[in-house]
Amino acid sequence: MLDNFKETVFKANIDLVKHGLVIHSWGNVSGRDPETGYIVIKPSGVNYKKMKESDMVVLDAAGNVIEGKWKPSTDTPTHLFLYQTYPAIGGIVHTHSTYATAWAQAGRGIPPFGTTHADSFYGEVPCTRKLKPEEIKTGYELNTGKVIAERLGSTDPLHMPSVLVYSHGPFCWGKNPDEAVYNAVSLEVVARMAFYTLLLGKNEPVDKELLDKHFFRKHGKDAYYGQDNK
Repeated sequence: MLDNFKETVFKANIDLVKHGLVIHSWGNVSGRDPETGYIVIKPSGVNYKKMKESDMVVLDAAGNVIEGKWKPSTDTPTHLFLYQTYPAIGGIVHTHSTYATAWAQAGRGIPPFGTTHADSFYGEVPCTRKLKPEEIKTGYELNTGKVIAERLGSTDPLHMPSVLVYSHGPFCWGKNPDEAVYNAVSLEVVARMAFYTLLLGKNEPVDKELLDKHFFRKHGKDAYYGQDNK
């Protein structure tokens, strides 16, 4: 079932390792098949070095296992909630990448200091509030998805394709699993740049005009970056 799509999600998971965003079994990628609506996700706790395409788990939108011999990622309720909340999302990534996670552990959003940031994220990459004790005790993973959506508010998730979860780490997304991985890689780069920018003594964000120019020349109906799709 969904052999081609399982291959896509498997390769996206392996790409996290190739880009240095995960070690051991830390992290996961999922994808929503555009035809069936089924979710394909990494199995829980399986080391990337041992993981195979056939290990991917297929779920329905309610989280019922349709196919797979392993338990799905423990972060599955977070992924499912985000898919249910944002129809435009077709892929989700969670990592504990060093710099993005450092900002999350500090409880701070990543300021948009320059055009590299603006190319991918329309403004500060936000950080959620702390989860309350009762939210951690019961329904932790589901509540993680809820505080992400709470923090995004009315923001278009494709304009802000990443949120930092307080004391935890980043969740990123895109129209498909490959785009979600692309955004996770971009997030780690801008998180590192922002860290060093602060060390150099700058605190002011990029000018709004420059933020707008760089984001919308790559995103939206008037984008002109890259080649025409002909």
